[in-house]
Amino acid sequence: MSSAASIASMGEGDSRLDAAGFQAASNVSRETLDRLETYAGLLEKWQKAINLVGKSTLPDLWRRHMLDSYQLLVLAGRGAGCWLDLGSGAGFPALVVAICGNYDVHAIESDHRKCLFMGNVSRETLADLTVHRGRIEEIPPFRADVISARALAPLEKLLELAAPFAHADTEFLFLKGQDVDEELTKASKCWIMKVEKHRSVTSEDGTILKITNLRRRSPSTEAVS
Repeated sequence: MSSAASIASMGEGDSRLDAAGFQAASNVSRETLDRLETYAGLLEKWQKAINLVGKSTLPDLWRRHMLDSYQLLVLAGRGAGCWLDLGSGAGFPALVVAICGNYDVHAIESDHRKCLFMGNVSRETLADLTVHRGRIEEIPPFRADVISARALAPLEKLLELAAPFAHADTEFLFLKGQDVDEELTKASKCWIMKVEKHRSVTSEDGTILKITNLRRRSPSTEAVS
């Protein structure tokens, strides 16, 4: 797996990235790239009937979605364990993590058609992915070592949704936009946490929040368990 620095150098600029460029940035094996290309092909096929991703992002799929998701895998401090992705949509980052990493990946998504799509990709690529269909609040909690979300909700809401699935050592990886500082200020009123901010390699306005040591500020300051 490539370092964050090498991925950052490949992600710079506005030029579009193809599959070969993604492989150069990530250093994934040929076999893994083949599986990702299968994923990309299925997405383009299903996109004709279902709005899986923004139409304008399809020409730059390998940077806007594949690399955008892969950078989370690089930042994760663990090499294995249970990875939970909230509001997975078309499987970003859940399927990219499942294909490229060594995690037991779980995806929660309320849209039935998107769940069918992720299930189809998982079967075709032999990805280690379990899809849970329903609202996040309705899924019976289970312990996750890493919890991710991409363009899902403000940070304060994300932490409320994620907390039932977390334990004291859970890592949270959230892709955020230009309002990240405002979201952190609001969330800090309810939560105590250690925060690392990493610049997204795929968006000038994007930031990845890596959160650990999460504790509720009220009514107590005990760590989630």
